[in-house]
Amino acid sequence: MRLVSRILRPRVEATAHCDLPCGVYDPAQARIEAESIKAVQEKYQANEDPEFRERAVLIKEQRSELVKHHLWVLWTDYFKPPHFEKYPELHDLFNRATKAAGAAGTKGSMDPASSQALLDLIAQIDKIFWETKQG
Repeated sequence: MRLVSRILRPRVEATAHCDLPCGVYDPAQARIEAESIKAVQEKYQANEDPEFRERAVLIKEQRSELVKHHLWVLWTDYFKPPHFEKYPELHDLFNRATKAAGAAGTKGSMDPASSQALLDLIAQIDKIFWETKQG
């Protein structure tokens, strides 16, 4: 049995600083959902049909939850202590961004300005994200 175990033993060991190769993480997912929210808010503002508006609110709320999800995944799974040391504003930035997608932000507002504020925060996270990918 030892001979079989030794023969079948992996010869190369791969490691990464995260649970999967970092290529699966990207702030673009949050940005795309936030852009969708802004488009829905703009369409809502241009349409008086109550049924259309009701669907728009539902879609916007779902997309807001997806933004929060994508941001939380980046915050908790991609960024590590060395990143937070180099970019001490990251915790506050993620906190503000997830709140901007929540009830006090896009989830609770049909004003396109709320989604623009969210997009601006995501852009700041995106900039830092790509800086960490270079190093």
